[in-house]
Amino acid sequence: MTTLQKQMQMQEQEQQQQESPVMKLKNAGLMSFKDCPDTDDQEKEEMTRSALAAFKAKEDEIERKKMEVRERVHAQLDRAEVAAKRLAEIREELEGLADPMRKDVTSVRKRIDMVNKELKPLGLSCIKKEKEYKEALEAYNVKNTEKNQLVAKLKELVGESEKLRMKKLEELSRTIESLN
Repeated sequence: MTTLQKQMQMQEQEQQQQESPVMKLKNAGLMSFKDCPDTDDQEKEEMTRSALAAFKAKEDEIERKKMEVRERVHAQLDRAEVAAKRLAEIREELEGLADPMRKDVTSVRKRIDMVNKELKPLGLSCIKKEKEYKEALEAYNVKNTEKNQLVAKLKELVGESEKLRMKKLEELSRTIESLN
């Protein structure tokens, strides 16, 4: 229960408690009129006036207390309104401070997302090309090794061929010398 509701409930209870004695006084006054047929009109009138005065005094006090409670409630409501306005101003100031940063952060995040989208296909292309490069390098190395082996074989064959030709030339040279 809020403070305002508690105060309103207390005010109602006070009114009920204050009305009870007034009603008792009224009832007592009525009973005295019925019970005392010998009293004269002046006494009855005096009792009525005092009962009415007491009743009016109680009514005035109830009204005064009611006004006091209303004034306190209005004062609290005014303070709450002032506090709410101040909080709204503070919230606006905070949003104003955070707003420029938020825009920049959002802008940078969007750019990051765009670059990430561009990077994904480039990364896949890079991986694919690296794989192709490795395959091409391996094929190149295999072919280079094969070439080197063939070059070595060629040198060997050329060397043997030269030796054989030299032998033949020497033989021919001997044969010619022997003819002479």
